[in-house]
Amino acid sequence: MLDPTLLQTAWFAIIAFFFAGYFVLEGFDFGVQMNVAASWRRGSGARGTIVKTIGPVWDGNQVWVITGGALLFAAFPEWYATLFSGFYLALLLLLLVLIVRVCAFKWRDKVDSERWRTSWDVVHVIGGFAPALLWGVAFGNIVAGVAIDQNHWVTTSLLGLLNPFALLGGVVFVLLFWLHGTVYLTLKLEGPLREDMHRRAAVLVWPTIVAGAAFLLWFQLAHSRSGLTWIPLLLAALALVAVVPLTRMRREGLTFGATATAIIAAAVTLFGGLFPYVLPATNDQANSLTVVNASSTPHTLTLMLAALAVLLPIVLAYTIWTYRVFRHRIGEDSGPASGSPLMERARGAYRP
Repeated sequence: MLDPTLLQTAWFAIIAFFFAGYFVLEGFDFGVQMNVAASWRRGSGARGTIVKTIGPVWDGNQVWVITGGALLFAAFPEWYATLFSGFYLALLLLLLVLIVRVCAFKWRDKVDSERWRTSWDVVHVIGGFAPALLWGVAFGNIVAGVAIDQNHWVTTSLLGLLNPFALLGGVVFVLLFWLHGTVYLTLKLEGPLREDMHRRAAVLVWPTIVAGAAFLLWFQLAHSRSGLTWIPLLLAALALVAVVPLTRMRREGLTFGATATAIIAAAVTLFGGLFPYVLPATNDQANSLTVVNASSTPHTLTLMLAALAVLLPIVLAYTIWTYRVFRHRIGEDSGPASGSPLMERARGAYRP
C-alpha cells in the first residue's frame, strides 16, 4: 500500500491534469463557437464552416470533464459533495447549456431552412460564452474560498459567489478561450475566414493579456498558498505575450502552442496555489476541505490509480489519432456543419 499522503497528493495532481486538459481541448471548442457570433455577418455558410472545424472532435473533448468529474467524485467525495451544495444552481445551468449545445451540433443542418440554422447558431454562441463564463466564476470561487459551516455545507449566497474576483475569472476564461479558439481556426480554415481569424487573434490577445495578468496577480498576491506558483504564472504571461509576434509572423502552429501553454500554466498556477486545500473556508479555517479530509480511503485511491494506469494511455492514444485524422484545413461552403465521415470526405474535410 502506498503512503496515504502521497496517494492524496497524486490524485489532486491527476484531477488538475484532467481539468487542464479539458480547458485546452474544450477551450478552443468554446472559442470556435464564440467566433460564430463574431462572424455573423458573413452568413450561414461561413458560420457552418466555423462549426464544422470542431465537428469531429468536440464530443471527444467533452469527455475530459466527464472523466474529471467522475474521478473527483471517486477520489474526493467530500469535495464533490460540498461543491454541489454551494454551486448547485451554477452547475445545473452549466449542465443545461452543455446539453442544449449538443443539440446545436446535431440538429443545425437537419432542416433546410435559414431560420432553423440561424436559431441553432444562436445556441452555438450561447454554448460558447456561457460555459466559459460559468467555469471562470466557479474556479474563481474555488481558489479564493467560500464560507463553509462545520457540516461542510457552503453558506455563501448566490450574490456572494458573484464577487469581483470570481467575475474577473469569468471574463478571463471567456477571453482566453476565445483567443485560443480563434488561433485554432487559423489552423483549420482557408481563404477569407482564415484572414479574419488572423486579424481577430491580433486584437483579442491584448485584452486577454491585461485581464489574465490582473486575475493571476490578484490570485497570487491574495489567495495563493505557495510562492512556487510564481513560476507557472510567469510562464503563462510569457506564453500570452509570445502570441503577439507569432500572430504577426503567421506561425499558426506555434501560436496555438502558445495559447495552449498559457491555459496549462494558468491551471497549474490555480491548482498549485490551492494545494493542500481543495476548498478553503473563508469564515473558519477549521471548516476548510483539504486533500486529507476530503479524500477516499487509501485502498480506493490505490485501486483507482491502477485502473487509470491502464485506461489513460488508451484515451490519450485515441485523442491523438482523432486529431491526426482530422488535421486538414477546410474551405467555406454552405453544406452541413457536421455529418458522417462520407459526407465530410465528399466536401474535402476528411482526407486521412
